[in-house]
Amino acid sequence: MSKLGTAQDRALELIGELGDGIRKAVPGSAMKWVETGAALGAVRTGTRIAGKFVRRNPVLAGAAIAGAGLLWFAARQRAKKQAAGQPIEGTATRVEAKRGNGSTRTRRKPAAAQQTAD
Repeated sequence: MSKLGTAQDRALELIGELGDGIRKAVPGSAMKWVETGAALGAVRTGTRIAGKFVRRNPVLAGAAIAGAGLLWFAARQRAKKQAAGQPIEGTATRVEAKRGNGSTRTRRKPAAAQQTAD
């Protein structure tokens, strides 16, 4: 047998094992079967669309992956700072309280009076 033939046989064995694993992991009730099937269909469709997008726009895909990596890194660093008890860097504005002039507030008109005024 050629190397290609043995690779195909091994791939078929792996696919069979994967199918057996999925069959064992799938829940028993009919509704769960439908939900699982819908989820698998959505993942399959999403994968197909993502593959087309990456083939057509490899630069955008690379930029998206790099951006996701940067966001993950920033979130990890922030979590480390919080765990260590260090203050998180940011900005704050102090607002001074002002004393009122002592007059009473004007009350709002009741809802019925507002509707007739319109």
